[in-house]
Amino acid sequence: MNPKYTPLFQPYTLNNGTVIKNRLAVAPMTHWASLPDGNISPEERLFLSNRFKGFGLFISAATLVSPEGKAFAGQPEAVGTEHLPSLKEVAQIAHEQGAKAVLQLHHGGIQASADLLNGADKIAPSDDEASGSRALTEPEIRALIDAFARAAELALEAGFDGVEIHGANGYLIQQFVSAQSNRRSDEWGGSLANRLRFPLAVVEAVDAVRRKHNRPDFIVGYRFSPEEGGDNGLTMQDTFALIDALVQKPLQYLHVSLWDFYKKARRGADTNLTRIEQIHQRIGGKLPLIGVGNLFTAEQILAAYQTGWAEFIALGKTVLLNPDLAELIENGREAEIVSELDPDKADRYRIPERLWQQCQMGLAYLPPLKGRADWQPVDI
Repeated sequence: MNPKYTPLFQPYTLNNGTVIKNRLAVAPMTHWASLPDGNISPEERLFLSNRFKGFGLFISAATLVSPEGKAFAGQPEAVGTEHLPSLKEVAQIAHEQGAKAVLQLHHGGIQASADLLNGADKIAPSDDEASGSRALTEPEIRALIDAFARAAELALEAGFDGVEIHGANGYLIQQFVSAQSNRRSDEWGGSLANRLRFPLAVVEAVDAVRRKHNRPDFIVGYRFSPEEGGDNGLTMQDTFALIDALVQKPLQYLHVSLWDFYKKARRGADTNLTRIEQIHQRIGGKLPLIGVGNLFTAEQILAAYQTGWAEFIALGKTVLLNPDLAELIENGREAEIVSELDPDKADRYRIPERLWQQCQMGLAYLPPLKGRADWQPVDI
C-alpha cells in the first residue's frame, strides 16, 4: 500500500464496542435486482459477490419494511419470515468479504410506486393530492413504527451486524420531519419537536429489539438529508435540531446523504461553509459521521477523509465502476481505479440489467458515462 493511504485503513471502535476494521463503507446502492417478492435474485447475488472485499462496512440497498412503502421494482424486503433466507444470504455475502453488514430499513411514503402496491393506498404524513397519498391514521403510524422494529429483528436474526434507519432522500421518515410534507396538527406534526417524534420513535423501537435480544453489539445507524428545496423544505437549522435529538439516542453512527461531499449550505447555517463540516461540528464528537458524495479516485477519497469532517467515507458510484476498489488501494494499484463507465465492459461491472440500462442513459445520479462530457452530479 502507498503509505499515504494508511489513514483510510485505521480501525474505529463504535460506542457499543464493535470494531470497524477501516474507514471505508459501501454506500447503500439501489440495484433494482431483487425478485418481485423481495428476495435475492441471481443478478443481485452476482452484483454483491466479490464487490466490496476490503471494506469495513457494507450498507445494503434500501430494504422495504412494509408492503405499501415499495418505491421501486426489484427492491429487497424485510417484511416477514419469508425473507429470512434471503436476508441471511446477503449478510453472509458481506461477511465472506470481511465487512460488517448493515441492513438499511426503508419506506417510500409519498415516493412509493402505485404500480407496485397491489391496490394498497399510498400513505404519507399528510394528504398529498399530487402523489395520490392519504394521511396516515394514528394506529397506522404506530403500526409503521412496529414494522421498522420487525425488520430490525429480522436483520438481527439473519446475522446482520446492524441496521441503518433510512431517514433521507425524501422518503417516509424525512417526510415526517419536513414541514413541507408534514402538515399534521396532532402530536405527530406541527412544531418541529412533534415532527421529530416519528423518527425518534423508530429509533427507540429498533433499540428495544436490540435490548430484547441482549445484543448491545448490534449497530443502529441513522441516515438523513440535510436540506430540501421549497419554502417549507428542510433547512440546516432543522437538521441541527434533528442531530441534537439523535445524539441523545443509543445510536452508533450518523450518515449524511450528499450528492457532493463539498456542497455548501443553502439556508439555516453559514452558506460559506460546507454542509458536512457544519454537521460534523454540531455532532461534536458524540457519534461518528459517515460522509459521501461523488468521490471516485483514491486521492479524492483520502482528501475527503483528511478534511476531518467524517470518520467514515461511504462510496457508491465508484464501487459500481470498481468492484475491487478497496483492494486496489490496499495493494498499491490505485492508478487502476476508473472514474467513467465504459459501455463495452459490462462483464467487469456485473451491474444488474435494469440498473445497467439506466447507467447507459448517463443519468446524473449514476456514474459518469464514457464519452459524455455533459455529465453533472444532481444538485440537491
